Amino acid sequence: MIKDTEILVIGAGPAGLAAASAAAFLGASVLICERDDAPGGQLVKQTHKFFGSEKQYAGDRGIYIGRRLTGAVRENPQIELMTNATVLGIYDDGIVTVLHDNRHLKIRPQKTIVATGAAEKFLAFPGNDLPGIYGAGAVQTLMNVAGVRPAERVLMVGAGNIGLIVTYQLLQAGVQVAGVIEAAPKIGGYLVHASKIRRAGVPILTRHTVCEAFGTDQLEGVRICRLDDQGQKIPGSEETVACDTLCLAVGLTPLTELCWQAGCEMAWIRELSGHVPIVDENLETSVPGLYAAGDVSGIEEASSAMVEGRLAGLAAAGSLGYRPEQAKEEILAARAELAELRSGPTGGKIMAGLARMREAGKTKGGVFVC
Repeated sequence: MIKDTEILVIGAGPAGLAAASAAAFLGASVLICERDDAPGGQLVKQTHKFFGSEKQYAGDRGIYIGRRLTGAVRENPQIELMTNATVLGIYDDGIVTVLHDNRHLKIRPQKTIVATGAAEKFLAFPGNDLPGIYGAGAVQTLMNVAGVRPAERVLMVGAGNIGLIVTYQLLQAGVQVAGVIEAAPKIGGYLVHASKIRRAGVPILTRHTVCEAFGTDQLEGVRICRLDDQGQKIPGSEETVACDTLCLAVGLTPLTELCWQAGCEMAWIRELSGHVPIVDENLETSVPGLYAAGDVSGIEEASSAMVEGRLAGLAAAGSLGYRPEQAKEEILAARAELAELRSGPTGGKIMAGLARMREAGKTKGGVFVC
């Protein structure tokens, strides 16, 4: 049996939840498939307060934003939410296959929004398979979802926003933080996060990297070293840091497997953190009726993911003929909101990535992004 729906949203993180609510707001029927047992995505572990404007829930903590988005979806009769539902494939005949509670389902949507998010990157170094080496997201999950203190003494790798925020949360959980090391010549995250860590006495060492991790049955320590201007290790600069946990916050990679499998035109764009689907100004890919929103189309903050989700949801519902005039007005407002979010100094990298996507789109058939 095939289940029909007007709009299928794949992923119930910030982008997916926002997309579903926006599409349902215009009148479309929406089905969300989420592979985890609960919606919310990364928001369920984010206890810090958001920046931005009131429209992006500035001042609210991520966990509360996730609850608000989830509540809006659950209360909307136009939206059906399926958890423990892993999308397996998107096929040429329009069928999407899903594994839901160990049953194989076939779904036939008129429009599909891919909001699968991203996965953590890892580092290659001797000893990186020792117990006690985690991604920052795993550490956040242990602390903020499971209520487990993940370490006694930790070394953080990466001084972007994720690394800095998780470091502060580790301190709040009573974990001793030996330091934060960053390969780049300067801190990548917001100064407000770095300042809180420094005030707590945690050193942040730029131009440093991991040489090796060591231990018998689990991590016992890490050897780090300085890097020169070319990013090469400086001989003789090694030092040993005793710790039982190494936390890696070295970036994210868009989870684009479904976009590849569906036949979307893809491009490698460093500023967007990897291979991403080429999308137009409404976030529609080169596959008609297939949209990509949130980290799957380029790594940004959750605030941008929510606005992208709203844009994709409005565009998908509007293309089905729902309230066309209001859809057009709301779409223009969402685009303006995205432009505002990306207008500051931290948005330069994203804007450069979008410019490269425009060029890639022209090369590959005229699909472009604004």
